[in-house]
Amino acid sequence: MSTQGQIITCKAAVAWEPNKPLVFEQVEVSPPKDGEVRIKILYTALCHTDLYTLSGKDPEGIFPVIFGHEAVGQVESIGNGVESVAIGDYVIPCFVPQCRECEFCKNPKTNMCQKIRLQQGRGLMPDGTSRFSCKGKTIYHFMGVSSFSEYTVCAEISVCKIPKTSPIDKLSPLGCGVSTGYGAVLNTCKVETNSTVSVWGLGTVGLAVIMALKKLGQKEFWLLIFVKENLKRVKRNFLN
Repeated sequence: MSTQGQIITCKAAVAWEPNKPLVFEQVEVSPPKDGEVRIKILYTALCHTDLYTLSGKDPEGIFPVIFGHEAVGQVESIGNGVESVAIGDYVIPCFVPQCRECEFCKNPKTNMCQKIRLQQGRGLMPDGTSRFSCKGKTIYHFMGVSSFSEYTVCAEISVCKIPKTSPIDKLSPLGCGVSTGYGAVLNTCKVETNSTVSVWGLGTVGLAVIMALKKLGQKEFWLLIFVKENLKRVKRNFLN
């Protein structure tokens, strides 16, 4: 039976308050409004930013909330005016949207789109409301994504379509960690071949830095490693 235009009841990991364990709940996910996309989350990853905000130290943290911002999903339904994706498409939700119209999107020095930044920072959709509820209470969005739910709603400008032949079980980190590390090398630092490069830590971001360095043909770089097991993983998957 089609769920388009209907409220979907599904499981989600809800953070009811700071520094407390997430609770699996049945939540209601409203249909997408104009310019929005409802997504069935297929795979999601955990980022340190999720943990940081859960700790209560994030000044923008708001509760109750559904965390998660690294994911791959499939479009379940679309709101009026959505043109870049269609039902059934595979997508990666992006916590940094791209409206391609605002001053920041048009500036070659940054891509930190500001079109929906204010409402997104408040845990809301662009119209100032939430699509999540649980036990009669509003549940807030996180970074415009909220992938710790079986279904979520994102702004169209926060969704990137990917080929249906993509290895979707491996692509969740592209939404944050990989793009952060890879982009730091190519776009922010603009590393030149044969530069001296040090990499602090070998989590997702650090490993993505190594991937970008290899792409540039970098032969040598310094690795500052804090966990011995990480070195084994790097040698196995990234230094061959």
